[in-house]
Amino acid sequence: MLMLRRLFQAVFLIVLTAPLALAVPKPHAMPAGLTRHHMIAAASPYAAEAGREILRAGGSAVDAAIAAQLVLTLVEPESSGIGGGAFMMVYDPKTKVTTSFDGRETAPASATPDMFMGPDGKPRGHFDVIPGGLSTGVPGMVAMLDMAHKRYGKLPWAKLFAPAIRLATNGFKVGRKLAKELREFPQMAQMPDMKRYFYHPDGTPVAEGELLKNPQLAATLKLIAKDGAKAFYTGPIAQNIVDAVHGAPINPGGMTLADLANYHAVERPAVCGHYRSYKLCSMGPPSSGGVAVLQILGMLERFPSAELDTRTVEGAHLFTQASRLAFADRAKYLGDPDVINVPVRGLVDRDYLKARSALIMPGKDMGMAVAGTPPQKHAEYAPQRTRQLPGTSHLSAVDDHGQVVSLTMTIEFAFGSETMANGFLLNNELTDFSFEPTRDGIPVANAPAPGKRPMSAMSPTIVFDAKGRFLIATGSPGGPAIIDFVTQSLIAMLDTHLTPQQATAIPHVLNLNSPTVLEKDTPAADLAPALTAMGHTIITRDLESGLHIIERVRGGYIGGADPRRDGIVLGD
Repeated sequence: MLMLRRLFQAVFLIVLTAPLALAVPKPHAMPAGLTRHHMIAAASPYAAEAGREILRAGGSAVDAAIAAQLVLTLVEPESSGIGGGAFMMVYDPKTKVTTSFDGRETAPASATPDMFMGPDGKPRGHFDVIPGGLSTGVPGMVAMLDMAHKRYGKLPWAKLFAPAIRLATNGFKVGRKLAKELREFPQMAQMPDMKRYFYHPDGTPVAEGELLKNPQLAATLKLIAKDGAKAFYTGPIAQNIVDAVHGAPINPGGMTLADLANYHAVERPAVCGHYRSYKLCSMGPPSSGGVAVLQILGMLERFPSAELDTRTVEGAHLFTQASRLAFADRAKYLGDPDVINVPVRGLVDRDYLKARSALIMPGKDMGMAVAGTPPQKHAEYAPQRTRQLPGTSHLSAVDDHGQVVSLTMTIEFAFGSETMANGFLLNNELTDFSFEPTRDGIPVANAPAPGKRPMSAMSPTIVFDAKGRFLIATGSPGGPAIIDFVTQSLIAMLDTHLTPQQATAIPHVLNLNSPTVLEKDTPAADLAPALTAMGHTIITRDLESGLHIIERVRGGYIGGADPRRDGIVLGD
């Protein structure tokens, strides 16, 4: 298993309600016209259909997002699920308030700052510590969904579980992405629960189009539907999670029943700022995403829109320079706000961003950027590492009354910790902590600690026009690259005036304060010679975003589903 990981690293209840019909639309069958009442864009046709059925039944956008996420637990288990966590942005048209719900996983009480250090005093390999219980954080998804439902839900909690329960009982057809991930990570067959569920007796993984059932997950969802979120965090479901973490065949962990019982989701103020005539609200700490998105846009605002098209050499260059500067600040200042004092206001201060923007040199790559000194700076921290990981998903939804949800969900790496309990995969979110608690004697902001939430890059974002009306909901998976994926989609729509579908498909250009990455086998790769002449170090590789976008236009809504995944947009 170690060799395979290093190789990869090298290349990089009873019937609860009348069941909802779940006819599966063709992937990528984006509606050509408007939808006038409601819309959902999600990473699976099954999930989008479940969300639309809830909207048709009079449910809120939050209700639809919950139903869709429960289905994603089943049909896209490699990317998200109730064994992981999420951040949800909600816009309430009645109060005109945008808020966020934090369902990020937490470290168990057994966590220590050096939990990922080896006996030689050096950090263990990232892929060496992923499988098993050591990397598993206390899941926050169910608690967050419950909190959001109590605040903004309309339909009964149990009704939202019906689509996922029916699919888990009767089976679903394996999607392209799940089949592909199983082929690309053959080491998954070495974990007993994974082998039993995802593999045939002859050792081959399930293939695209095969029918896959999960009665164990159906039973789990029935319990949570009947007894609420407490059924997840106490009782037999919680005991099975603890047993799986402790009994993992590799890297057992120390999570306890008390860790689960003590978990709480948090409603946090959204982090908001302005870009040109628009107002944007996104997720604040423990996510670094909202701050970084606002920083990149703030630094680019002085440039004319015509110069920011990332499909051009000029636009790609300017974007990468602003991204370098944002990632330098991200590495130094961001972390769990319940543990460290994050200077959010200073980092998005307009005068500070103007000063940072002045460091951008048209026509020349600045090289490795260093963190700035924002106003209200609170502390000095050592830099953190950045990684691109595929275990995340995103959906956007709007209901008949204009409530909007932008929800990004994760289990961190593909198939999380490769450990299952109760029919779902457990996350490996603790590997989002920095493995080194100190660097050169300086504390690392994102070091592990009991009860602490690891830093994230998830960037669910909602945009408003100059009159304060909802305009765009967007977000993406992609590890730290989420920040650039989301920001690039916003520039594509706000500056270049692309449609949501065009924005999801635009070739990606990234810079995480490292080499500039151009999406392989796309027109972005053709920019390499000109960018190299500007001093960029170029890497080309596959970039698997998963943008799902909704835009309000005259008369209704239009949407976009990233062609790199199996997603779809549905509405009425």
